Amino acid sequence: MTHTRARQHRPRHVARTPVWLFDLDNTLHGASHAIFPAINRAMTQYIVDTLGVSHDIADHLRTSYTLRYGAALLGLTRHHPVDPHDFLKVVHTFPDLRAMLVAERGLARTIAALPGRKIVLTNAPEAYARAVLAELGIERLFERVVAIEHMRTRSGWRAKPDRAMLRAALRRVGASLSDAILIEDTRGHLKRYRRLGIQTVWITGHLPERALTMRAGRSGRPHYVDHRIRSLKSLQTGLQSGRLRQTG
Repeated sequence: MTHTRARQHRPRHVARTPVWLFDLDNTLHGASHAIFPAINRAMTQYIVDTLGVSHDIADHLRTSYTLRYGAALLGLTRHHPVDPHDFLKVVHTFPDLRAMLVAERGLARTIAALPGRKIVLTNAPEAYARAVLAELGIERLFERVVAIEHMRTRSGWRAKPDRAMLRAALRRVGASLSDAILIEDTRGHLKRYRRLGIQTVWITGHLPERALTMRAGRSGRPHYVDHRIRSLKSLQTGLQSGRLRQTG
């Protein structure tokens, strides 16, 4: 009898803290404006200089490895004698970084107002990620930056959308898949990670028009996207309206 009463009075639901996983480029700032073109040029030139191939071949390697592995670095380290740390440093160093950044107004207020934990999850290197966050004035709002160096395992380099990497990253910060909300501009990453049961948010405000072409239902979003937004301000609106479900 006592055990029955205890079960009846046990809370049926305990709210958990959401863990916001923010991509960096084209999510927290608009990388397509100046930074992505500069990174692409630097990557192609690095491949030309290191491997001694033509510009066209280097450009093909950069794009094909990015599509195949999620990051050009993974293909380069698997198939060519490239120093990964030198590559990351060279192609992500910008003396005029501040002038290249484009971001939403009130970005710090928007992120600070979200309930729960905030983590940056990016295929970029840590030094670049922290430099961007510092220039945007939001570095202090994130408890951790999970950059491509932190995604590496004994078997080699990994990057989004690797599933084992995401599971390991969440274990390290003491969070479960069901608590995670991924905000990301790359649909392929959202699609792969949605299968793990995390909540997905596709942000489109910084994307060039050609990147928005897609097959979608009446909602204007792919089936693996839980919520489509143009601005990070919509995250708070989505929580308040119930369109973006709370975790737990």
